[in-house]
Amino acid sequence: MSQVTARVLNSGMRLPPLPTIRELVKLYKLQAMKQLSQNFLMDERLTDKIVKSAGRIDPRDIVLEVGPGPGGITRSILRRQPQRLILVEKDRRFGETLQLLRECASPLDMQVDIYYDDILRFNIEQHIPDMTQRIHLIGNLPFSISTRLLINWYADLAARRGAFRRNDTCMTLTFQKEVAERICAPVGSEQRCRLSVMSQIWTEPVMKFIIPGKAFVPKPQVDVGVVKLIPLKQPKTQLPFSLVERVVRHIFSMRQKYCRRGYGTLLPPDSREETTQTLFQRADVRDTLRSFELSVPQCLRLADAYAEYIKEHPEVEAYDYRGPKNPDVSGAAAASS
Repeated sequence: MSQVTARVLNSGMRLPPLPTIRELVKLYKLQAMKQLSQNFLMDERLTDKIVKSAGRIDPRDIVLEVGPGPGGITRSILRRQPQRLILVEKDRRFGETLQLLRECASPLDMQVDIYYDDILRFNIEQHIPDMTQRIHLIGNLPFSISTRLLINWYADLAARRGAFRRNDTCMTLTFQKEVAERICAPVGSEQRCRLSVMSQIWTEPVMKFIIPGKAFVPKPQVDVGVVKLIPLKQPKTQLPFSLVERVVRHIFSMRQKYCRRGYGTLLPPDSREETTQTLFQRADVRDTLRSFELSVPQCLRLADAYAEYIKEHPEVEAYDYRGPKNPDVSGAAAASS
């Protein structure tokens, strides 16, 4: 901690008085854009609660906020006084309000960097090359990109790249309530899906609290869940992320049918029934379970069985049951079975 920061903290200084988010939105005539899935959170008690859910933020930590908008969560983060705050905002209309927050943070010896970029393309390693400091990922995510961004981050987590070169980078994010419930859904839950299993392979997801839709402007059709995702120190698999994602996606593609039906679509039709039965036996999984009744270990045993099978029959890996018929793949698989 620098001497300047120490003096600020000892003197009890905080961010200078600022207009409320509601006043800033009105002052700069900012309106949420439906095409960007924007919803402003005006209540500072709620933005403080979101940031509190992220856990301890130390003076040496870095926080990356996704989609700060007019800066509601941003000012709650600044009150926790991280060393550096990175704001990634796609909409340049919020530039003036974010610059105002940066200027207010400057006397407190906090570095605030603003990038007008799409978080789906943002190169975290380029902007945070040194991983000696802990990173927190926080954001009120646009509904339209939340699932895609989360899957991208799981891929980074599995590969130990991007924000996840350290194993203590936690994510504290908002989702539609239904999506939040899916992320945390246990075995047998009606909400359990591909996202549940993928989330629980690499992280421990924790539902922190629910925000009613009326707290946002404009009011969305749904309530919002705040979820903290804590990376597991030891992931539950060492298989390639793309293979696991493919297997889990197929398992849940026919959610209400027996799990063998979706899993079987990984395989060419000529030998599908026999091979599917063999792989379920290898995995020691009952093939008459529904997909939402499968545990994470069961899904991973099925992924292991599939990985072993494509080592023996590499031509099957390229098979796509939704794609054009490929008699060469089917025939080769049948001949080698």
